[in-house]
Amino acid sequence: MNVPQRIFALIDVNNAYVSCERVFNPKLENRPVVVLSNNDGCVVSRSYEAKKLGIRMAVPLFQIEEIIQQHQVEVLSSNYALYAEMSRRFMNILGSFVDPCEQEVYSIDECFLELTAYQQSYDLSEYARQILATVKSWLGLPCCIGIGYSKTQAKLANNLAKTHACFDSVCNIVDEDPCIIEDLLLHTPVGEVWGVGRKIRQRLEKMNICSVMDLVQADPKMIGKQFSVVMENTVKELQGMACLEIEDVISDRRQVLSSRSFGQPIEDKNSLSGALTEFSLRAIERLRKQNLLCKTVGISIRTNRFNKEQYYRPFTMVYLADYSDDRLEIIKAVQQGLDRIYLAGHRYKKAEVILLDIIPRHSHAVDLFHNTDELIARQNLSVAFDEINERFGRDMMTFGRLITPQGRTWGMTQNHKSPSYLTKWDEVLRVG
Repeated sequence: MNVPQRIFALIDVNNAYVSCERVFNPKLENRPVVVLSNNDGCVVSRSYEAKKLGIRMAVPLFQIEEIIQQHQVEVLSSNYALYAEMSRRFMNILGSFVDPCEQEVYSIDECFLELTAYQQSYDLSEYARQILATVKSWLGLPCCIGIGYSKTQAKLANNLAKTHACFDSVCNIVDEDPCIIEDLLLHTPVGEVWGVGRKIRQRLEKMNICSVMDLVQADPKMIGKQFSVVMENTVKELQGMACLEIEDVISDRRQVLSSRSFGQPIEDKNSLSGALTEFSLRAIERLRKQNLLCKTVGISIRTNRFNKEQYYRPFTMVYLADYSDDRLEIIKAVQQGLDRIYLAGHRYKKAEVILLDIIPRHSHAVDLFHNTDELIARQNLSVAFDEINERFGRDMMTFGRLITPQGRTWGMTQNHKSPSYLTKWDEVLRVG
């Protein structure tokens, strides 16, 4: 019995953050739009119209102010709650087209699907168009799909679908005329290959491997000797040999990080304490949702890195008595760390909390001499904390340390933020 060759697809949202904003504000359609990073610093998403104006990714806002005024570019702050909820719905829709083990959520707006089992029953290009139509109809998000014999081929095909209108948002390398694909790959820079960064690209170009087609025709063993087994597998994947599996199980995490730059510099310790408490709560939320425990807490604060003369970036770690996800215990450790590293007289620009030495909850054995009654009471408190915030909204139950006389001075600058259409009742979109 012949085993069918494996087939993969990569689906992603076009200009994801901008597209999410357009769903709720149709006035943004056909207009140049940019979405900014934390504290309205740099461009992290651009509409096609903004790209045509020459606005580059990651360019600071102040450098394009003239273009914005001249061409009436719409500027928006990042609305992460909106994007996360749209991503969740997007992934749920994609999951309805395959079995759970055939889906891999790659990023907030990208997802791999394995379509091997569907090639006998469906025209895969039409199946892909059905997926696109469903996402567009149910969520309003425009997407592109690339299909290939490997994940790397699918990623490459997705790039071709985005950059060549002739594919109409679906590039299926499996069924496409090989001559057409070969011609396109001859004109696609090798740096467009998934996993080929700037340094690898420069080394490949010195070996006269400048286009994707050059890499496809290279000897995998030779590339492996010159670079690594990862690059060897990349070449094999480009040649149609699937080396990478769909990762349907999230690998064990080694750390949980929560960090943010402040909207304005902070000098007083109380405000820093409040900021670190909030960051701790965000990290603990992720820890508990994944049923993990940590043993070590890292704390860091830093001043403006561009001020070299007074740059201060201390880091310390506090070790817990046992593995834990207890908010009170972890936040207490964070405050101990802040006491160690805080130095008056500095203007702090950023802080972070890192939960380290992480294990799954099910693998942890409670110490024989631990106070069981106290442990159960603290666990019940944590569960109540979760349930209240789940039911009534994040931070409905929180810690007094977050409320300072000055307010949340560490909050991000978001002067152009759209409403939280999907996560706050009082900001739900109203029609009429």
